[in-house]
Amino acid sequence: MNFLTRKIKVLETIRQGQIGGGESHVLDLVSQLNKSEFEPIVLSFTHGPMVDRLNALGIKTYVVETLRPFNLTTLSAVKKIMKDEEIDILHAHGTRALSNTIFAAKSLGIPVVYTVHGWSFHQDQKYPIRRMREFSEKFLTDKVDITISVSQSNQMDGIQRFCMKRSKVVNYGIDLNRFNPERAMNDLKSELEIEPGKTVVGYLVRMTTQKDPFTLIKAIAVVAKQTTDIQFLFVGDGDLKEATIQLANDLGVSSLIKFHPFRTDVPEVLKTFDIYTLPSLWEGLPIGMLEAMAMRKAVVATPVDGSKEAIIDGVNGILVPCQDHIALAEAILKLHNDKAYRNKLGAAAQQTVHETFDLKMMVKHNEEIYHQLAITKSLAA
Repeated sequence: MNFLTRKIKVLETIRQGQIGGGESHVLDLVSQLNKSEFEPIVLSFTHGPMVDRLNALGIKTYVVETLRPFNLTTLSAVKKIMKDEEIDILHAHGTRALSNTIFAAKSLGIPVVYTVHGWSFHQDQKYPIRRMREFSEKFLTDKVDITISVSQSNQMDGIQRFCMKRSKVVNYGIDLNRFNPERAMNDLKSELEIEPGKTVVGYLVRMTTQKDPFTLIKAIAVVAKQTTDIQFLFVGDGDLKEATIQLANDLGVSSLIKFHPFRTDVPEVLKTFDIYTLPSLWEGLPIGMLEAMAMRKAVVATPVDGSKEAIIDGVNGILVPCQDHIALAEAILKLHNDKAYRNKLGAAAQQTVHETFDLKMMVKHNEEIYHQLAITKSLAA
């Protein structure tokens, strides 16, 4: 390279080692970066399966334990990693990862990239909390060199709410080799206890307020009055899982639902679905939904943030209002009763991902940002 005598060393940091949308994004990004030009190193603030997978890939990974949004006691450890590894660029994924690394990076003159995987403020919060979060995001985005939004909606929120500067939209990218419905995969129907001949409606998430599992349970109660030929499959954990199971019991629909814990074989799980549901209250851009679309599944989602940018209602999926269990039930029943329509939406969804959400495209955009920051830093030295 003209401006550097060695590979560009990028510290990719994220708040936890569990597997979710942001963590999957980091895994895909670091595994696909051009290793002849970049050396990715990962910093997580908890252990978990993401860290295990990174180690298996041979990606150097550090864990500095903290669950706090901002922990001054970890500053020296973070700064030591950056100095010892001679980091050229910090790429923070999410607010907590950024708040726990930005001051160390700035003290060392390291350029900072911040990817917003959905803002830390959202409509479900009380006004004082939401305003405090907005102020925090403004404070952080003012200090970074560039903010990456994963959806146009997130970028506009930042610009409108606190005049965010130096921002760019880079959509998520899906590994089209891994999420390929034509690829040979294990058949999980027996293991997941899926009854033959039934339409399978899947819900593959961390069960939290954001993903609104209660509305889906209420929709199932409506569906149950019309048919019992639908099998609902809930895969994942989360702090609302027990309450979700209890609501299913209270509404008398437990027999229609199979609950399974989180799994890492996501393409195989998606392969078993006929319909993918995501009744979120807010999103950045839901990777799980894009993965389902890549697997040629008909999607029912809510028109929030990045979801409404990826889904065109009636063209490559169905959009229903948030917390409207009647509309959600009607969409599920429509897709159950009309297999041709279901297949049409699934095919269009797959085409959307191939055209707009390809992993190679996403990695290329990130590499261009890294190059520009490295060049700017080199010229300023």
